[in-house]
Amino acid sequence: MSSNPPRQNTQSPPEAQTTPSANPSQTSTSKYEHGWRRVVRNFTPSWFSVTMGTGIVSILLHNLPYNGIWLYWISVVIFALNVLLFALGTIISFLRYTLYPEIFTVMITHPVQSMFIGTFPMGLATIINMVVFVCVPVWGEWVRYFAWGLWIFDAVVSVLTALSLPFILMANGSETHLSSMTAVWLLPIVSCIVAASSGAVVAEILPNEQYALWTVIASYVLWGMGLPLALMVMVIYLMRLTLHKLPPKAVIVSVFLPLGPLGQGGYGAMKLGQCAQLIFPQTKTLEQSSGSTFYTLGFLVALILWAFGLVWLFFASASIVRSKSFPFNIGWWGFTFPLGVFAASTVQMGNELPSKFFHILGTILSVLVVMLWMVVSMGTLRGVVSGKLFHAPCLGDLKGGKEGEGGKRRGKEV
Repeated sequence: MSSNPPRQNTQSPPEAQTTPSANPSQTSTSKYEHGWRRVVRNFTPSWFSVTMGTGIVSILLHNLPYNGIWLYWISVVIFALNVLLFALGTIISFLRYTLYPEIFTVMITHPVQSMFIGTFPMGLATIINMVVFVCVPVWGEWVRYFAWGLWIFDAVVSVLTALSLPFILMANGSETHLSSMTAVWLLPIVSCIVAASSGAVVAEILPNEQYALWTVIASYVLWGMGLPLALMVMVIYLMRLTLHKLPPKAVIVSVFLPLGPLGQGGYGAMKLGQCAQLIFPQTKTLEQSSGSTFYTLGFLVALILWAFGLVWLFFASASIVRSKSFPFNIGWWGFTFPLGVFAASTVQMGNELPSKFFHILGTILSVLVVMLWMVVSMGTLRGVVSGKLFHAPCLGDLKGGKEGEGGKRRGKEV
């Protein structure tokens, strides 16, 4: 008989050998939550609102009534920064939908994130305007057609955005409640109005009269597609505010967005009227006095839209004062562009009348927008460094993918 004790089986059962770190799904999820992958996967279209705000600041500083050479160079520096930000955002977005194509489907059907696709053509439009203002006088003839080509691309993207996204919202299977509506519904629609205004800016520098004429006509079509639809959405939004009260503090800044179509619509009406007054007689379009009629009607429409903008400016300012404090998020860029285009419309009205009142008021509003841009930029920079701003609610809709149930819970936060 052996004195050795019986040998015990020290091997753990198979289920005990599997540790949490060895779980393939958890390992895959954690991999996408760190480093550059997290940035790329969570880079939503709303980041292009940064280029919108930065671009309108460069335009305001360039066109400021009481200007100086030092303000010109500051506007050029901010313009260069905006081009860099736009290029960086485009590259990251390309990587996002190329490396993770499943994200595009959940993003395009998300009722909020999909609306921010409209910020892409609007951000590009601010760059096109500054190319006309800054690069054309310095670099010569070829830049005129380069800006025109960029505008054509921007106009096509704007039309596709303004038509497709509202229809996707209508055709989406899930029911949308009025209480959940926000002013971000305006973003894809306003892109047409912004493209129309940029078309007027580009038409002024085109050497070919026929090209300029068709650019103006196309811009009027874009303006007609965007502004009436935006006004319809604003009626729905006013009903939402009346019946369901102010939005939550997390999205309270969105109450400024209706200023966008009103300010940009008025600016576009004046610029298109200017172009019509110049180009229609040269190309013998309609009657001899048609250009002047378009110009006069453009200013009248701009004045009415500017007055209507004062109403929304009061509603938005009162909403912010009543909220007192609200958390910082990427939506804070909703301060800059709507206020910026309203300031641009004010400055343009001062140029057309001419009027010192509108010049002074436009200067005050422009300085206010620049100060807001600096505050929001600092908050955004801190959020980028800490990583808190990189959050994509639409990833919570991925089924059985790398986000899992944790992603679904995060998606419900917004």
